[in-house]
Amino acid sequence: MSAVDKGTGKQNKITITNDKGRLSKDEIEKMVADAEKYKAEDELVHKKIEAKNAFENYCFQMKNTLEEEKLKGEFTDEEKTNIADWSKEGLQWLEGNQDADADAIDGKKKELEAKFNPIMMRVYQKTGGAGMPGAGGMPGGMPGGMPGGMPGGMPGGATGGGAADAGVDDLD
Repeated sequence: MSAVDKGTGKQNKITITNDKGRLSKDEIEKMVADAEKYKAEDELVHKKIEAKNAFENYCFQMKNTLEEEKLKGEFTDEEKTNIADWSKEGLQWLEGNQDADADAIDGKKKELEAKFNPIMMRVYQKTGGAGMPGAGGMPGGMPGGMPGGMPGGMPGGATGGGAADAGVDDLD
């Protein structure tokens, strides 16, 4: 581009570039290299956060089962005390071990599961699975039951005198 002073007739040429605020090729390459460098570290942090959340949720879920209408009458006093104490201990361990990695957190969760599972299995068997996490995909089961019943009956359950098999042919 050129500019002319009309009074004196003096002329100058100038070049306008748009480099301000842009990253150079070297800066971009450095940023990409840094992203690759920290990717593995970010994945470890992500796994740790997932493990921490799963452990914390598990502790709260176990504590909350003590208050579920369908289950709370089935626990013995000792089981109620144990569940409350173990849940509290798990949460305290998590709080006191903020820098524990995902494997350590998962290991601690498995320790708690080994304590809780025998109690929960007994209670769920006694109540016919009422309130069992994962039963029908809804905590506490489906309100009002499954409309029209469970197609084909419950997996692993009795067919109720063959009513669920009525009119169904086996295809091989």
